[in-house]
Amino acid sequence: MLIWGWRTRVYVLAMTTFLCGRCGNPASHAVRKAVTKFTLFFIPLFPISVKYSAQCTFCGVENRIPKEDAVRLQAQEEQGGAGQQALPQGAPQSQGFPQQQPPSQGFQPPHPSQPQGFPQPQHPSQGFQQQYPQQGQYPNQGN
Repeated sequence: MLIWGWRTRVYVLAMTTFLCGRCGNPASHAVRKAVTKFTLFFIPLFPISVKYSAQCTFCGVENRIPKEDAVRLQAQEEQGGAGQQALPQGAPQSQGFPQQQPPSQGFQPPHPSQPQGFPQPQHPSQGFQQQYPQQGQYPNQGN
C-alpha cells in the first residue's frame, strides 16, 4: 500500500507598503510564496506548484503576482526599502492622498475632533487671563 499526497507550505518573503487595489488604503502587504510538494509516505519529495501572491493586511484581499515582482519586492526589503517602492504589476496607479483645500472665507463648521459647546483657549493678548496656582500654593479661601 502506497500513501501519497501533497502538502502546501506558505513562506512570507517580504512585507511591503503600497496602495491596495480593493480598499485603496496605503497598507502593508505580505509577499508570499506558496510551494506545493508531492509527498510519499508523508515525506515531501519534489515541488509540483509554486505561486506568488501579495495579501493586504488591511482588508485581507490576496492577489497573485508574477515571480519577478515577488523577487524584486523581496530584494527591496532586504536593501532596507531604498527608494520608493514600486507597485506590483496589475496594482492600480494613484496620485497619492488628496490635497487639502486652503481654508475659505466665511463660516466653517468646527472639526469633528473638537468638543462642541466648550470655549476655545484664548491668547493672553485677548484680555482675560486666568491665574493658576503653582505647586504647593493654595488659592485664598477668605480666611
